[in-house]
Amino acid sequence: MALTVDLAKVLDKKYEDGKLADVLDAPVAALSGVSEADAEALKTAFGIKTVRDLGRNKYFRVAAALLDLDSAS
Repeated sequence: MALTVDLAKVLDKKYEDGKLADVLDAPVAALSGVSEADAEALKTAFGIKTVRDLGRNKYFRVAAALLDLDSAS
């Protein structure tokens, strides 16, 4: 399955042209719409510091899987 993402819509401008590994290791606030305060709350609540941490978080992955199951029905 091919996957495409318009990085200009999901990342802050500073990270749009970065390598994937650099984006994954960037602070969560690199995601467009995630403020520094949001990033701090994620760090406090779940220990999430990077985009990679967010993507690997078991709670967020379960929630995404449940949404995928719902859209398949």
